[in-house]
Amino acid sequence: MKQFIIKKLTSRKLWLAASVFVAALIVEFGGTPEQAERIAALIVQGATVVAYIVSEGLIDAAAVEAPTDKQ
Repeated sequence: MKQFIIKKLTSRKLWLAASVFVAALIVEFGGTPEQAERIAALIVQGATVVAYIVSEGLIDAAAVEAPTDKQ
């Protein structure tokens, strides 16, 4: 279950869909298209950073768990 959640939260498709949804809400409730574009870009950029951090954390955790042949 944890892997499933991590996979979904690091999905670029999920964050792109969320940013488009938020941008549409901004325009619908009176914001300008420029504001919507900027906020959508921030969401996608933030998601990229989060995905990178989570991915690197998983790689580091796998490296710690892997047995080593060094003696």
